[in-house]
Amino acid sequence: MSISFPYLLTDYLVRKQPELQGVPFVLASRQRGRIVIDAVSAPVVKKGIRAGMVLADCKALFPELIMVETEIGRTEKLLQALAEWCIMYTPIAGVDLPDGLMLDISGCTHLWGGEVAYLEHIKNKLKDYGYTTTLAIADTIATAWAAARFGTDTIIASSGQYAALQTLPPAALRLDATILARLKKLGMRRISSFIDIPASALRRRFGAELPKRIAQALGTELEWITPVQPIAPYQERLTSMEPIISAEGITIALQQLLEALCLRLEAEGLGLRNAVLKCYRIDGEVQQITIGTGHPSRNIPHLFKLFEHKIATLQPDMGFEVFALEAPKVEPVTHEQAALWHAASQNDRKVAELLDRVAAKIGSGAVSRYLPSQHHWPERSVTPAAPVWQKPDSNWHTDLPRPVHLLPYPEVIVVTAVLPDYPPLLFRHKGTRYTVVKADGPERIEQEWWLSDGLYRDYYIVEDENGARYWLFRSGPYDGDQPQWFLHGYFA
Repeated sequence: MSISFPYLLTDYLVRKQPELQGVPFVLASRQRGRIVIDAVSAPVVKKGIRAGMVLADCKALFPELIMVETEIGRTEKLLQALAEWCIMYTPIAGVDLPDGLMLDISGCTHLWGGEVAYLEHIKNKLKDYGYTTTLAIADTIATAWAAARFGTDTIIASSGQYAALQTLPPAALRLDATILARLKKLGMRRISSFIDIPASALRRRFGAELPKRIAQALGTELEWITPVQPIAPYQERLTSMEPIISAEGITIALQQLLEALCLRLEAEGLGLRNAVLKCYRIDGEVQQITIGTGHPSRNIPHLFKLFEHKIATLQPDMGFEVFALEAPKVEPVTHEQAALWHAASQNDRKVAELLDRVAAKIGSGAVSRYLPSQHHWPERSVTPAAPVWQKPDSNWHTDLPRPVHLLPYPEVIVVTAVLPDYPPLLFRHKGTRYTVVKADGPERIEQEWWLSDGLYRDYYIVEDENGARYWLFRSGPYDGDQPQWFLHGYFA
């Protein structure tokens, strides 16, 4: 489908400034010392004024003409936004500069009841938003473009490109102005005048562009649409006959989409790692909610629970009319991935699903799992597991006590009443004073010489008068000077 916006910029300005509705005005900018018209409104076209004319000449013919300065770059931004809005109708929507959009609607029209209803729905929606459009559907990009701008038929029958192009002017083939002038000079004012001439003869006379454009229009040479967003490889869409405004309706739509998507993933032996539910409101706004899983999953009840508590964040307002569920990241599901890790009590997919639900509520960064790492210093002896079911390369050392909460980096403390090679009797941390009543240690931990030079650490487990236990260490030996002491963790 090709969509042409003959009054794109002026329609947009009327949307922003309703007082300009029905007023003859143009958008213009200064070019080489003159003010040249860039875009015209519908009332101005009736006066014979077109883009590219000098404003002073037009004002002489039409003194009531109002000029508004052109906003640089507005056309590109506007077409980009409209193309993203069109994703509710097809996953492949592209910008067609300077005044249109191009949609690949293969396999989409049946959701709206056929091509005619599909075209009318888009046209009426854009009309409600204030945009004047001409639309056409054809088998090829070039023919759809030509029919939308020069034709009278909005839907070209399948394989009907040749017949549809016969009566159109050469400009409908998107030809260079030089070629158009030469064709006009030869009296070829319709495509039918030269479409049957052999390509070799056209190439000798007019160059390679003319036979290339004919081939693109007839479908013998391929042409592609560049989508404004990457196409999700796994996507399901659902349209509603009436706008959905209730949480119950959104829930039903989500369940249907999950069932369709998971059925497809199961057939291919895959599970999703990320999913995005996009909800298109009738006023053009797009809202979405996103989930992530710790392992590839196609468990419909589990995935629904991840979405469920986020449904309340959606604001239907006047209602949602289209829902799209995308899985931008999928991975193979294997028997090995069904286990989180090797502990028998944790060898259960339900643990992974529980972690997914917790992460969905409090944030994915709040749930972590750590594996042992072959380093001496405690802050280097653990590494995050990615993904959550990653197998450890070595076993945890359980011969010595370690705190349940290890700080990412040791924090400096102020100590008093310290004897050589003994733990402190008092220490202060973040303004709070602690009195030590029990202590155990030291445990000496050396720095790895192949990583960097540094002092060794003597660790102590100390208990304060309230029964709380801490992991403290002294950096280096006690040589008469006051050594530095650090807090590195908390015991249960």
